[in-house]
Amino acid sequence: MKTFFSIFLFTTLISFVSVTTGCKNSPTESSDQSNYDSSKVRVMKPNIYLYPKTKCILSVKLAFPLGGNIIQSVPSYLNGWNIEVDTSGKIDQQYDYLFYESETPNDYQYNAGWVVSRNTLSSFISANLLKIGFNEREVSDFLEYWIPRLTDHPFYIIYPQFADDIGKVIQLNISIPPENVLRLFYVIRGSESNSTKLDIPTIPKFVRSGFVVVEWGVILK
Repeated sequence: MKTFFSIFLFTTLISFVSVTTGCKNSPTESSDQSNYDSSKVRVMKPNIYLYPKTKCILSVKLAFPLGGNIIQSVPSYLNGWNIEVDTSGKIDQQYDYLFYESETPNDYQYNAGWVVSRNTLSSFISANLLKIGFNEREVSDFLEYWIPRLTDHPFYIIYPQFADDIGKVIQLNISIPPENVLRLFYVIRGSESNSTKLDIPTIPKFVRSGFVVVEWGVILK
């Protein structure tokens, strides 16, 4: 009787260990961890505005020299955008800009930037975008979309990525080369304090003349 009870207790213990060990290593949890890749980021809602001097047909293509892919686009990207653009920037008589989102390697700069309080975020970004060279309509588009989405933290760290930073990761090729191009991505990270120390960014000079192309986008961290 004692032998039978010992065997029963041992068998029960082995079964319990097997079950609890299985719970710690469930397929779902393992799968989530294996799919996460911190070396990649999602570039969200880049808008490309085009202002040719005359109405024209353009081919606009993106290239990812370090790897990457387009997740969504409006109008549909296919093998590139083949579009008609007038001098006001209207595309195919219906779009104000080309829209896309992409996944790219996280090869951006994190040394220079600004720490901004949530309460002053709208005024700071508005002034910053105008200083960099965006016009009021482009700034309004940015504020309308992004400010309502940046409310979870008391401070936000903003790392600006200019044309040289972006070009290493996403190249913009246009069939008629523009005379002046302005590209800016903000990498934005929420913070609970304003203690982060950063270098002061150097803003490249930009002149809005001739055939102008401008682009803004955001990477949320």
